[in-house]
Amino acid sequence: MSSDERPALRVTISDVAAAAGVSRATATRALKGEGRFAPETQERILAEAERLGYVRNTMAAELAAGRTGTVGLMLRDASNPAYGLLFSRLQDEAHRRGLDLVTVTIGADVQGAEQVNALRRLLGMRVAGLIVATGGITAAQLEPFADQVPIVRAGRVETAERIHTAHYDDPSHGQLLASHVLSLGHRRVVVLAGDASVSFPEHLRATAMESTLVAGEATVTLVSAGAAPTDGVAEALDAVRAGATAVMCASDYRQLAVMRALRSEGLAVPGDVSVTGCDGILPGADLLGLTTLRIPVEAVAAAAVETMQRLLSGSDADAVPTVRQPFVGTLVPGSTAADI
Repeated sequence: MSSDERPALRVTISDVAAAAGVSRATATRALKGEGRFAPETQERILAEAERLGYVRNTMAAELAAGRTGTVGLMLRDASNPAYGLLFSRLQDEAHRRGLDLVTVTIGADVQGAEQVNALRRLLGMRVAGLIVATGGITAAQLEPFADQVPIVRAGRVETAERIHTAHYDDPSHGQLLASHVLSLGHRRVVVLAGDASVSFPEHLRATAMESTLVAGEATVTLVSAGAAPTDGVAEALDAVRAGATAVMCASDYRQLAVMRALRSEGLAVPGDVSVTGCDGILPGADLLGLTTLRIPVEAVAAAAVETMQRLLSGSDADAVPTVRQPFVGTLVPGSTAADI
């Protein structure tokens, strides 16, 4: 195979140097923008690097220099709009702060085994830190990794002492939504959420919804469901048939599933039943008039990356006090919940 046909990732700095007729050290300095060369020399080196498809091994170079700006990101399935937006904002913020992200995405993983393996793969890439943007891995599973690199959770609250967070204030979100439903006069309410092992944030929202509703003298039917948006919908409809006037869902995906099921039963939203959700990220949520809470994705992403940069810039990350930054979103009243 000729040098022109060689896969880009196998092209070395020595290949570039030989093609340009310079030493390896000269080629290295030229591609890093260091040193002084005749303009034609640097242009020739850059041209040969482009022709050969040379890709600099950033991680190896940083490790050789005794530093790294590469951070591992573990993200819940990015096809979910809430996680997709968080991914985009984390990438933007990392780029702005001069950090590189290496990302792995994980789908539904009830026991967290796949997520633990994904973290091991990221550490195998010698990342300098980990940003964990999934609610499906427990503190007990995550904490051992803090022995090796600093860790920041983005989105979910954490109790482990050595794990930093920039997280959504899910109890406040549940309280805000439940207070809104109470203000509309509803006193028989269904709360539908994923089980704690499926989605800890949903569990926190649902717990706050239930306690706020009970404090407001409402009767609550709590449905703890699986990961699929349709899980628990049948039980919620049973409660509606028994007299519940509102269904509060811990995510907008669940809200849509409930609305479809109600329509199939010939029930109108909000004429017959009021429905609420949470996240506020779904495309077209405003056109659908969803009553929801818009989570503060942008603020969480900015704080998570800023915290990681601070941890990496210090000489001893363990000496930095544990960061806990909660962020509260905005209630979106919408038209799917109305006065009883």
